[in-house]
Order: sequence, then structure tokens, then C-alpha cells
Amino acid sequence: MKYAVIKCGGSVLENLPKSFYEDVVKLHQSGEWAPVIVHGGGPLITSLLKTLHVETTFVNGLRVTNHEVLDVVEMVLSGSVNKQVVRNLIEAGGKALGVSGVDGMLLKARPVNEAKTIGFVGEVTEVNKKIIEDIADQGFIPVISPIGIDSSSQRYNINGDVAAAAVAKELKAALCFISDIPGILVEKDGVKTKLDKVSKSGIEKLIENKTIYGGMIPKAKAAIDGLSYNIPEVAIINGFEKNGLIDYINGKQIGTKIVLEEEIVL
Repeated sequence: MKYAVIKCGGSVLENLPKSFYEDVVKLHQSGEWAPVIVHGGGPLITSLLKTLHVETTFVNGLRVTNHEVLDVVEMVLSGSVNKQVVRNLIEAGGKALGVSGVDGMLLKARPVNEAKTIGFVGEVTEVNKKIIEDIADQGFIPVISPIGIDSSSQRYNINGDVAAAAVAKELKAALCFISDIPGILVEKDGVKTKLDKVSKSGIEKLIENKTIYGGMIPKAKAAIDGLSYNIPEVAIINGFEKNGLIDYINGKQIGTKIVLEEEIVL
């Protein structure tokens, strides 16, 4: 069985159409692929922190996470968001089971280097893939919230992109970042064009020369993060395009594929 790890960010999750979940279910029911969803939930976390009057700040794109913030992060990610995704898959005719990275020490973690500045933010050191395999073998789609834990039972807030890449590496899986755009767009002669394929070094050059700019930068960097885990190919695809996920898995040209070794063609 081949695995496909599908990363859905919090801002995208809020608006994903039913057709996306139907595509995930179709992929699952094909019998050839085992989809695994790793999700974020940033906007909902920020909203609840605001409601609870808990101050939240970011350093280099990572949320500063003290004990109080960590409780809210876990509540949102492993509670409301995780179960929302499970419900949406069930509504689309599928079978899904939601778990936290804490469950069974699914995502074993350690503090990031900047921990003194940003608190309980972690990076994945080990993925207990047997838990994922067991869920898949029982006929369910695993839905994973990116909360990690260490051997002393300390929890960590883990960036969803980093968690998805670590899971994909362990499962030797295809990795797809779900976006609300058709892929990486670059502007040439005043016209925006989608890149079909680009290398890691090509992405870095495009960011440096500001061909990739604004909201495209975090998506591109997320894909590069995936490549850093020795995953041979990462894709950014539009979750709002019906059959987009299925088409990508079937090898059709859709979205932007980011690879380690290939020269960019503009």
C-alpha cells in the first residue's frame, strides 16, 4: 500500500469544499493508496486566544508558546479542528480516525533551537509509524494533529508543515500541501504563470530575486522543508479544484511539483 500525506493548513481548512474530502475518500477507496491527513489550525487558535484574552506573538513565523498558549493550541488542534476534519470525511462517505501526535507518542519531539525565545515549540525526532499503519489497516483515514511529546511527557506545538514532512519521510510517502491557489505563481512580462515543476535551488533563487513574493513565500518554503526530509518530490496543489488531488496522484500535470535536482524552466 502506498501512502499519500496531505497537509492542510488552518486557513485553507476553513473554506475547503466538500469535493476535496470526496477526493480524499475516493483515493482511500481505490485500494491503491492510503491517505494520511496532517492539519494545522492557526487562525482558530489565534481567534480563541483572543477570546480568552491570552496574548500571542510570533517570532520568525512561529507562535511563541508558553503553558497557557499550549493548552489552547492543543484544545483547538486535537479537539475542534481534528474532529471537524474527521466529520467532513465521514460526511463525504469515508471512514476516518483522528489522533494527536501525543497519542501513543505518535510524534516524539524535542524543543527547537530557539526554544528559549519561543517556548514549547518542537521539532519531530521520531514518528511511531505503526500507529498510522494500524489505523490504515483497519480501514480508516488517519487524521493527525501536530502536537508532539517527549519522554518526560512535555508537550510541544509543532509546525504542521514540519510534522507532515516528518510523517511522509517515515512512511516513504508522497507529500502534498493543499493550497487555495493552483500552485506557485510567478510574474513574467506582467502575466502570472504557474510553475509546473521547479527545483529546491530554483525556489531559493526565485525568492531571492523576488519573483516569488508575498503570500507565495511561505508556501514555497513549506515545500522546501519537505525536501529537507529527503522526500524526492513535494507538490503544492489547489484543494478547491475538483479531482485535483486524484489527478496529481494519477500523475497528471497539476499544481507545482518541487524536486531536489532539476533545473527550473521559466
